[in-house]
Amino acid sequence: MEDFLDEEKRYYTIGEVAAMFDVNTSLIRFWEGEFDILKPKKNKKGNRLFTPKDVKNLKIIYHLVKERGFTLKGAKAKLKENHEDTAKISEVVDRLKMIKQALGEIRRELDSDLDQ
Repeated sequence: MEDFLDEEKRYYTIGEVAAMFDVNTSLIRFWEGEFDILKPKKNKKGNRLFTPKDVKNLKIIYHLVKERGFTLKGAKAKLKENHEDTAKISEVVDRLKMIKQALGEIRRELDSDLDQ
């Protein structure tokens, strides 16, 4: 997930955030209303501007709701119960996915070398 974040960038638009998670902007707005840990800034036009911290919190929410199948109520309870552990588990899952992807690429390369 951190791969999406640009260290130089201070704010992300709702469209950029939705693209990071491959979801509709309406889901991001909905989660903003449901989870009090999401507090995007709004510019004079009323456009939401998400900080890297907001994006990390959205990543945790996405992990709980979309990947682990928590209900909104369950995700809220899990975040209240132990936000730090939940964040760490989410990061570990991300790293494991990256390792799996890298191993898959290595396997394809080895298979391709064997075919030649």
